[in-house]
Amino acid sequence: MATTTPSTAYSRDLGDELRRLRETCTGLTGNALAVRLGWDPSKVSTIEHGKYRASEIDLVQYLTMCGKDIDFFEDFKRRWRNAFEEYIVQVPDNLRTLARAESTAKSITSYDPQAVPGLIQTPEYADALYRMGGYVPEDQIAVGVRFRTDRQTILRRHNRPTCLFFIHEYALQTQVGDSRIMEDQYARLLFNADMVRIVPAEAPLVATSCVLWQYEKEMPIAFTSTDLAKLFVQDPGAIARVRLLFDRLGEVALDEAQSREKLAEYVSRPRKDLNDPGPRLA
Repeated sequence: MATTTPSTAYSRDLGDELRRLRETCTGLTGNALAVRLGWDPSKVSTIEHGKYRASEIDLVQYLTMCGKDIDFFEDFKRRWRNAFEEYIVQVPDNLRTLARAESTAKSITSYDPQAVPGLIQTPEYADALYRMGGYVPEDQIAVGVRFRTDRQTILRRHNRPTCLFFIHEYALQTQVGDSRIMEDQYARLLFNADMVRIVPAEAPLVATSCVLWQYEKEMPIAFTSTDLAKLFVQDPGAIARVRLLFDRLGEVALDEAQSREKLAEYVSRPRKDLNDPGPRLA
């Protein structure tokens, strides 16, 4: 029987990739593949769930059974080598690990001082945000917008994660696109006001954006991203610091009723200035 190892978002992602390879390349069940490899069935299961640090020989045998060549093996081995680290850094356009970590979470708590979180952005706001940043090629903007929109389906599931979005008022004051885009985005926030807490502009707080995903059985993951990289963290000390940040945010943010009132104020602002040139908000 395989000895389990604490999994990470990346090891679960790569384990899932192995499962898909088994299903598409061999048509075998996990138990059937284990028989052909001479493994205990639990070994295939733990590897495919990212809970076992497979050896190089294990990967060679598994991927050979899936018909993969040496170049594929070398690439997968390189990725698997770092899969169980407490800090995983990925390039911004690697979206699969983020999507899987987010979609399997039991609860999601996030803070953003600069923009509306992706899970509650309107498509038009997301498009305008990409264009403001200037770091996404024109032909990739639609792909990025579609990815953000597709991620939002988790909020419509019957077993959706418990979500709490702390949004700094500065993010509400930042003009993204035109006034109609801002008006629609404020309305989206107001519609989801039960999940939103506004951090007022005068709150004594300096912190960067971050997300905490918590799971039923797996270790929590802290996540943050920039234009250059995405960072997934499972270091207990870092998780403790993120929890302290959210405790502090809970102290300084407006409560649900106050946040709803604040959002209602913003919803009514752009409509008055739809025909005005230039910036609409302070």
